[in-house]
Amino acid sequence: MSKRQTSVSPQLSSAKITDTEDVSEVRERIQAHVSRRSTTGASVMPSPDGLRRSTGVRRRPYAQWNFTNGEPVGGATYLNAAAIPISSQESIILSELLFCLIGIRGTYIVPEFQGDTLVGFKVSDQISEILRDLVKDILPLALHYSQIQSFIQRTDDMESGPVLQALAEAIREFCHDYYISVVELEALLQKENLTLHKVLYYTKPIMVSMEVIADALNTITQANIRGGEVLTLLDDRIANRTGNANARKTLIDLMQKAAVPYMEALQAWIYKGAVADPHNEFLIEDTEVCPKGIEDDYTLNYWAARYMVHHDRIPRFLENLSDIILRTGKYLNVIRQCGQNITPPRSEALVYSHSNQNHVLLIKDAYNFASRTLLDVLMKENDLMGHLQSMKRYFLLQQGDFIMQFMDACEQELSKKIHAVQPVKLENLLGLTLRLSAARNDPYKEDLTMTLLTVDLFTQMSRLTNNDYLDDEESLDIRDLTGLECFAFQYSVKWPVSLILNPLIICKYQMLFRQLFYCKHVERQLCKVWKSNNNAKKFAPEAAELYRSAFTLRQRMMNAIQNISYYMMVEVIEPNWHVLNQNMATVENVDDVLRVHQNFLDMCLKNCMLIHTDLLKSITRLLKICTHFCDFIQAESAMEPSETFSENVKRFDLEFTGLLIGLIKHINDVANDNAADKLINLLHRINFNSFYSDQLNFLCAKDSMGKSPK
Repeated sequence: MSKRQTSVSPQLSSAKITDTEDVSEVRERIQAHVSRRSTTGASVMPSPDGLRRSTGVRRRPYAQWNFTNGEPVGGATYLNAAAIPISSQESIILSELLFCLIGIRGTYIVPEFQGDTLVGFKVSDQISEILRDLVKDILPLALHYSQIQSFIQRTDDMESGPVLQALAEAIREFCHDYYISVVELEALLQKENLTLHKVLYYTKPIMVSMEVIADALNTITQANIRGGEVLTLLDDRIANRTGNANARKTLIDLMQKAAVPYMEALQAWIYKGAVADPHNEFLIEDTEVCPKGIEDDYTLNYWAARYMVHHDRIPRFLENLSDIILRTGKYLNVIRQCGQNITPPRSEALVYSHSNQNHVLLIKDAYNFASRTLLDVLMKENDLMGHLQSMKRYFLLQQGDFIMQFMDACEQELSKKIHAVQPVKLENLLGLTLRLSAARNDPYKEDLTMTLLTVDLFTQMSRLTNNDYLDDEESLDIRDLTGLECFAFQYSVKWPVSLILNPLIICKYQMLFRQLFYCKHVERQLCKVWKSNNNAKKFAPEAAELYRSAFTLRQRMMNAIQNISYYMMVEVIEPNWHVLNQNMATVENVDDVLRVHQNFLDMCLKNCMLIHTDLLKSITRLLKICTHFCDFIQAESAMEPSETFSENVKRFDLEFTGLLIGLIKHINDVANDNAADKLINLLHRINFNSFYSDQLNFLCAKDSMGKSPK
């Protein structure tokens, strides 16, 4: 109803108010208009005896304009307004009605409260019924005004948050126009050219807008929402308000102004990676996680947990963009921590608009810039693929000469019990081997170190699977473990490569390494047993005959271990590494890099039988029995074999065969559950002539025959 958008009448010109005039000055003028009228003929009503006397109306302080405590204004001192003519009643009630429209209580129009909440008005019975009906049609405007003022008063507290404060300020501007409209009505009243019918006609357009605003504010108050939820509510109201163009335009205007602080916070995040959110209203929260245990590294949880999205804080119009909004700021933070300046090519101000999607284009542009820049930093400036190649050389045993030389140099030390192993000696031998082997040409060889873990492979895998990372003080008793069973490589990289090769990823590489390394160790031990065959040539034919079963068992063990090693390295790791290289060539952002690399490791862990508890136990037991057999043969090869020797070999044979059959059974069970697993290839390699499956069938048949019939 202002002269800009809500004017009650184009003919009203007596009350000129500029748009820049303070609201308090507008209120002063309204009060002055009505008060002047209280001393003129318009406020002096005829008494029943025909005499005219002053109404005696006093001006009230109006510091709070929402029907708060204070004496009523308007009206008259007569006890019975019904005694005066209807025309005079209309003059009185018009004066009071204008007061009510700006939150000032009257004499004949009395506000009604439930607690502290205004629920309506009561018009005095002394007023003519015709006039009362007209007044009641107008009074909803005063009720909506009161509800709006209550909301503004509640948001005066800074704790209400920037979005609600911006909304309140936008409503104050709307009320400025509303006050102008009331002054224009007062100007007509001064000229005695105003009736209740005219007031109803002039206020009808703004009443719809006031109702829409008041309803939205009541919902906000009752739901106790703020920030993004407020913007969602307003956006929904705009989408649903299609019947009244003025009301919809008003809501859009309020929404645009209320969204300003939220869009400014969004702008700081997607252009600078900064979270400035003291009132916890923005959709991104910087948690600054400090994990414990094996994850006690800031890079481990940096990506997954440091920056979190609060879905209840996301405005509806940004819901589909929340993922790239999160990534954009994270990328920028990593780039900044790399010491690079961030200068987005396009950094226009983000402004909400219901009619266009310009903010969507700006967000996507910022995301593309951050994603492309960080990917270049990782791939080109920090040579991520070069680091991954080094991980493959050492952790996945692809640098064959280095691994052989290292095992030759460290085998004696690693064969000791863990408490007797000297880490410094192992570290020196590792450095020497790196310099003497072909690994000396690796630019990242200095990043490779060694560590002695406090748990065996099975416990480490269980902790990873169950996300149960224990401190060293809670570790299991490792006194019976050898250095070989606790040894693993460690790899130290700087930011931002540490974002990809974080401690959890290194842990997965270590588990693959421990499995492969132990298999390689057992294979070497079995080769030493083969060399001991030369000693059997010195024995008499009868004695040499006893060794035949031992050498046959050694060959079966060698066949099983070599096939297991070949399967893991050639049929699992190498094809998956090829897929990793292909996928890395097409990644578009760091999240893709993390996902592709994670998939590579998970597939390797799965098909190398590390995540299946039964398979891992079977493999571990199989390797241990082979180790014990090798120790036994090497201890006995220097002396004449005896019947006890033959019995021990038979015991090893039975135990090894039983464990291998159990492994085959577990592989078969897992492969049947998932035909896509490559484990079936290992099954065919170990049991290529169906020897062990025949053994299994025989044992199963024997077991069933031994059971009594039911």
